[in-house]
Amino acid sequence: MGFLDILLGRTRPAPPDLDRLFALPSAAVTLEAAAGFTPTGRGSVCFTTVEGPAFAGIRQDVTDLLNADTERAASSVEFSRDSYGYSWLLSRRTPSDLAALVGDLHAVNTALEGSGFGPQLLCSLVGFEDPEGRAFALVYLYKRGTFYPFAPLPGERRDNALELRIRAVVADDLRIEGDLSRWFPVWGAPGL
Repeated sequence: MGFLDILLGRTRPAPPDLDRLFALPSAAVTLEAAAGFTPTGRGSVCFTTVEGPAFAGIRQDVTDLLNADTERAASSVEFSRDSYGYSWLLSRRTPSDLAALVGDLHAVNTALEGSGFGPQLLCSLVGFEDPEGRAFALVYLYKRGTFYPFAPLPGERRDNALELRIRAVVADDLRIEGDLSRWFPVWGAPGL
């Protein structure tokens, strides 16, 4: 950061810290105790679609890595593309095995970052639900190094009250994005 940046009040964004994903299991314990939400066993990574043989090789390596786990079926890892053109990798685990799901998401992010595709990484998310059927995801913004809750409702609406409640519940466990304008909706995201 230069002198001019200091004078103009510009700040550098926080560097991504993929190890922050490992705080999700403790946040899940807090969520269950304080709000009755439990993991769904679904999580995903979103990245800008990249074409070419290098990326195809990384995609295959990631799929092979995640499917090498003998406890999971090959169909528990899926790639898809959304209506906005972003690519998603969805990983499924048993809801009680959040640590393994977080490990999957971390491995995908690390593989993409280590292969030079870090700038294409957008976010990772893990789904949660309660006995009444309310659902939300904790979204990790790769470029900001922060989390935020996203609680969709039918008709592309958001449950803002639930999102703010979840923020308050997990604020001690996760680094929450302070700028609410960065709490982007991820409509139809795999894993929700």
